[in-house]
Amino acid sequence: MSNPTQLRYSKEHEWLTAAEDGVSTVGITEHAANALGDVVFVQLPEVGDSVTAGETCGELESTKSVSDLYSPVSGEITEVNEDVVNDPSLVNSAPFEGGWLFKVRVTDEPSDLLTAAEYDAEIAG
Repeated sequence: MSNPTQLRYSKEHEWLTAAEDGVSTVGITEHAANALGDVVFVQLPEVGDSVTAGETCGELESTKSVSDLYSPVSGEITEVNEDVVNDPSLVNSAPFEGGWLFKVRVTDEPSDLLTAAEYDAEIAG
């Protein structure tokens, strides 16, 4: 499993793109998707919602369990991935591409986000 080096990661297994015009894309890592198993339901925040770094903002339900979704940054939701809502299996099949979850206009970014190498070390554990 290879985590894209251009992304940053949270210890809760979310990934985050660099901000483009102040907006970053968020998803869960391949490691998290594999640990969850087949994702069958996704509950995402709504456009306009405020999210806080490290706080829950949705959930992912798999055939094995229900897992909270955490926001890696604080900000306002600008878009949710309706493709994932309609086809939650995208989280498993393309966690870093079509399986992204939401976009957020970042107002605050915690200092503890990890590089790909740091995240790899974290999950190797």
